[in-house]
Amino acid sequence: MILFPAIDLKDGQCVRLLRGEMAAATVFNDDPAAQARAFQVAGCEWLHLVDLNGAFAGTPVNGAAVEAILAAVDVPAQLGGGIRDMATIETWLDKGLARVILGTVAVEKPELVREAAAAFPGQVAVGIDARDGRVATKGWAEETDVKATELAQSFEDAGVAAIIYTDIERDGAMGGPNVAATAALARAVSIPVIASGGVSSLDDLRALRDCGAPLAGAISGRALYDGAIDLPEALRLLRD
Repeated sequence: MILFPAIDLKDGQCVRLLRGEMAAATVFNDDPAAQARAFQVAGCEWLHLVDLNGAFAGTPVNGAAVEAILAAVDVPAQLGGGIRDMATIETWLDKGLARVILGTVAVEKPELVREAAAAFPGQVAVGIDARDGRVATKGWAEETDVKATELAQSFEDAGVAAIIYTDIERDGAMGGPNVAATAALARAVSIPVIASGGVSSLDDLRALRDCGAPLAGAISGRALYDGAIDLPEALRLLRD
């Protein structure tokens, strides 16, 4: 399993939200590029970036911060938030992103996911953010009747590189991930699944690692900034 440290960008700063509420943002670093370098120096193999403003606006907003991160590190990075057309996908991949994450459009324009995955093999992931098993879109501001598992299964033959599954109620709450739901999703599809939301301790990482489902990775943010997870120890745990 790969540990993906999260760098969530709001107004050019590195923040964490509580359950996706923009008004409940805590600033952890006003220099996202420096934060990215610190994660790389600590031994992280990937970075998980989110343009929070972009997720609400529907178009990239924190582009300068993302570009600064890409210039500052050598490890691959994936980005979600405000990526809703082919031109934006192409632009970000040209700028050096290893992978784009498509969330809202996976529900609203599934054909775009298929087109992008075919055009850029291995570089397109689907972000599935859910409350009580149902998908939320547009920065989690709008809820749908689409079931997370059914959405994931609909892309089985599309060639997407990964699914990032977030339990919104757990995100930023430091209460632990929804291991059962994440494992169930991973068992329901052959696409690699990355767990997100509530990963707040080494025990949480251990539970995901040992859940019996083939999880590809886990994303953690607040716990790394707060020191609740010792990053070097976490990396050793997942590598072992």
